Parts: sequence; C-alpha cells; structure tokens
Amino acid sequence: MRWLDVKYGTKEDRRQWLKLHLMVGVKTNIVTSVEVSDGYAHDYPSYKGLVDRTADSGFKMKEVSADKGYLGASNMLATLQRGPKSELWSRMYHFYALNRAEFLQHYHKRSNVETTFHMIKSKFGQRLRSRTLTAQINEALCMVLCHNLCVVIQSMHELNITPEFCGEVA
Repeated sequence: MRWLDVKYGTKEDRRQWLKLHLMVGVKTNIVTSVEVSDGYAHDYPSYKGLVDRTADSGFKMKEVSADKGYLGASNMLATLQRGPKSELWSRMYHFYALNRAEFLQHYHKRSNVETTFHMIKSKFGQRLRSRTLTAQINEALCMVLCHNLCVVIQSMHELNITPEFCGEVA
C-alpha cells in the first residue's frame, strides 16, 4: 500500500507501518544506532536513545545534525551531555542568524540519513516480507546489520580503514 493512500485515507485496507530511526556516520553512512517504532510514533522521543547508544558504543560525535522534528530542550541537553558544555541554544541561534550559509551546510548533513535509507531500500527492497510484528522488526534490524557489513567492507577498500573486531567471547 502506498503511504499517500494511508495518509489521505483513500483505502480501507490499512497496513501497519514500522518506522526506523537511525543515527549514521557522515563519511561512511554506517548506522551507529537504530530504533524501531510504530509507524505513526513521533520522532522526538527516540533521539536521546540514539545519541546515548552511539556515544556508548565508542563512536566520537563531533557534531550532530538532525531534522527539526528532533529539536527540543531535552534532546539538546542529551547532545550537550555527550559533548562540551555551552549555552547551546543561544549559540545555535546566533550562528544561524549571522552565518546562514554555513549553518545550512552543517544542517544539510542530516540528509546523510536519507541517503542511508535509500541505500538500504535499494539493496533489500522497500517492503518487509514477514507476517508478525516481531519478525518484521527482526527483518528490519537484519537489513540494517547487512547494510553495516556492506559499508565496513566498502570502507576497508575505499577509505583504507582496517576494522578492529572484538576477540572471542567465552
């Protein structure tokens, strides 16, 4: 079913949508954190978990770019807790007002996540084939895992990156 049909109610047969929330690396498009939610859930609550899991897994976040749907005091605080302390809101507004072109250059880095979604959908298709909710969530997470494996292999060849994998777990 097309999203347009669901959004404007032209079809009676509505399907259950799932939404993936991703945090991705800028250079490699590797998924550093993922969360699955109901298709109609708001984006805002998932942000803190994405930032926390990314920071806890060892990725260094120099800057975080996100859509306006994630903008709010608690999410800004979550970002500040993982980086240098500052008067973030005031600095962001002044930076936007005085350096709009540079601000938009940083802001549009968020489109990397759209590229990542396109990469995943191009490789694995746009639809989930599993019937149950649990299986659909697992299928979506497996797509992200496979995408990350592809990205690691590509980065090894194109960016001369040597991955360090954990040793055997007893």
